[in-house]
Amino acid sequence: MTELGGTSALVVGGAGFVGGNLVRELLARDAARVLVVDNLLSAERENVPDDERVAFIEGSVADDDVLAQLGDELDHVFHLATYHGNQSSIANPLEDHEHNLITTLKLFERIKDFGRVRKVVYAASGCTLAPHTYGEAEAVVEDGPVPLDLDSPYQISKVVGEFYSVYYHHQHRLPTVRARFQNVYGPGEILGAGRWRGTPATVWRNVTPAFVYRALKGMPLQLENEGRASRDFIYVGDIVDGLLRCATAGKPGDVYNLASGVETSIRELAESIDRLAGNDAGV
Repeated sequence: MTELGGTSALVVGGAGFVGGNLVRELLARDAARVLVVDNLLSAERENVPDDERVAFIEGSVADDDVLAQLGDELDHVFHLATYHGNQSSIANPLEDHEHNLITTLKLFERIKDFGRVRKVVYAASGCTLAPHTYGEAEAVVEDGPVPLDLDSPYQISKVVGEFYSVYYHHQHRLPTVRARFQNVYGPGEILGAGRWRGTPATVWRNVTPAFVYRALKGMPLQLENEGRASRDFIYVGDIVDGLLRCATAGKPGDVYNLASGVETSIRELAESIDRLAGNDAGV
């Protein structure tokens, strides 16, 4: 992907799980400069590579002082900052609005007239539009109706973020591309990162690291409804590859699903992790 060589990129949320992996891959593909903005709410400073090509700004991208430091020398913008997860948004809907929606709106306002930006990749969520079903899943038409009955403030925020992405593309020709994430797992994902460490609504928010932690500690893995629910789990390296493809080959104004295409039940996941960790406590 030589299109990234010598380019300048902004990664909002670049100290997070996905963001840190993305920054390292940008450097591996010879990006000339990577600017990371992260308030470390749910991220760790250690995730930002110690590389002379990387600059780090600690703060929210909704902060005017932070926005003032963004200049028109960016080739690619990756907006990964989020108030992550359904549980945390249900516990704190106002904070979800602040960190999911205000950040998106203020970032787009700041960069809408930048002339150099080739692509703005917005991290959307696959859980907002797909119907929640049991049994055989069916593909969703991308220009189909948007459901109003959503399960959490997080889902509401992420779909409104998509609305803003489309609006700014149509109104200001901002070259936005929406990347809908499925359930990401892999290296760098830790329980309750940043200022969220230890808080009840956030520490167990992702099933894979929660199961891995408990299995390594010899604790039983807890299932709801016998683990019948299923998800599409995608490895973080594949998400990063998808984000970079969105940035280099994505069509402005369009949307792409980043997923494995394979359904795995929570029970299957639990049993696999128990087997790999040698955990005899079971589920």
